[in-house]
Amino acid sequence: MHGIEQFGHQLLLWGTVGVAALVGHRLARFLRVPASVLVLVLAAAAGGVVGRPSLGTVVDVVTVALIVILFDGGMHLGKRFRTAIGPIIGLGTVGAFLTAGLVALGAHFLFGIEVKTALVLGAALAPTDPAVVFSVLANRELTGKTSAILEGESGVNDPAGIALLVGFASFATATDTSMAGIVVDFLRQMAVGAAVGLVGGAMLAWLLARVKPLASEHRPVGVLAIVLALYGIAAAAHGSGFLAALLAGIVVAHSDTQPTHDVRRFTTTLATMGEITAFVLLGLSFDFSELTRRHIWLTGIGIALLLVFVVRPAVVLPMLAPTRLGRGEKVFVAWAGLKGAVPILLGALAVQSGVPDAGRIYAIVFIVVALSVAGQGGSLGAVAHRLRVTTRAVSAG
Repeated sequence: MHGIEQFGHQLLLWGTVGVAALVGHRLARFLRVPASVLVLVLAAAAGGVVGRPSLGTVVDVVTVALIVILFDGGMHLGKRFRTAIGPIIGLGTVGAFLTAGLVALGAHFLFGIEVKTALVLGAALAPTDPAVVFSVLANRELTGKTSAILEGESGVNDPAGIALLVGFASFATATDTSMAGIVVDFLRQMAVGAAVGLVGGAMLAWLLARVKPLASEHRPVGVLAIVLALYGIAAAAHGSGFLAALLAGIVVAHSDTQPTHDVRRFTTTLATMGEITAFVLLGLSFDFSELTRRHIWLTGIGIALLLVFVVRPAVVLPMLAPTRLGRGEKVFVAWAGLKGAVPILLGALAVQSGVPDAGRIYAIVFIVVALSVAGQGGSLGAVAHRLRVTTRAVSAG
């Protein structure tokens, strides 16, 4: 009975954390402050009470959550992907490379971080998170190409950032890895992931259109199983399973037979749960004592400022120059490159991979994400209004 009671105690504590996260999410919407940072910081504070999950468990659970989030994001992006395909692919791939490189240069020359460690840090901070952008806009949503670019860029640069992190982590821990090899491996992962996603998405759309025997209550579960299988196929073929999940969602939404309401509702609900779960687990895995070591606070703040005011504008504005976006929209896209759960996941992967000084990387990433969501995120509504970026009201839901 002692074991059962102990397990019940753990469930009570974890359940309490989950409820607190949901309450914090609703409270943040009421106060019009970023929900993600509240959930992240509260979970990190609670970690000392409920216990910290193993890093392997965190990485596995957050990976599954990210697969669902990317597939759902692909379905929401749908046909809008084609309207902004150039900026999306450019910012999501080349932009991720440039962001990682510029952050690494700043981290090395301004803050004295060793080159290989700085490259891993740059890769971890390359991805953006549009879910954070839309959550902090409260009951408003972006319209037109601005929304498509932000969503699409994040969908592409999440897999790109993960692929870069894996390559740079290998570069930092192995002696036989070259930069040329990292580029080749990156291109292979993107190509294989794209092929699996496009073919798998087409097959999934075909099944949804023609295979009728599945009862409606089984269809969403079947879709989820296939998406997870596509991730596994791509990963087994040394490709990006995350890119496969994103493109599968885009293809399904882009097909003549649209996903049924039950499938969309199921994946959207799972994606929302996955986002909350990711921030809770990533917060629980973080040890606040890391922030007191070697002036990490100052380094984190410095890199956050460098990323927001130098790196992001330097990467985004030239790449958006040929587009027909208005000046205000271009500036808004540059400002709205918020960091979310994926950079923290990549920081955890760096620790798990044995990258030198990985604990410092994880702490810096945590600080940058918290400042990005709280600082940039808290200003998005006012910035959108000031730049006259078109938004529309949506129901609170």
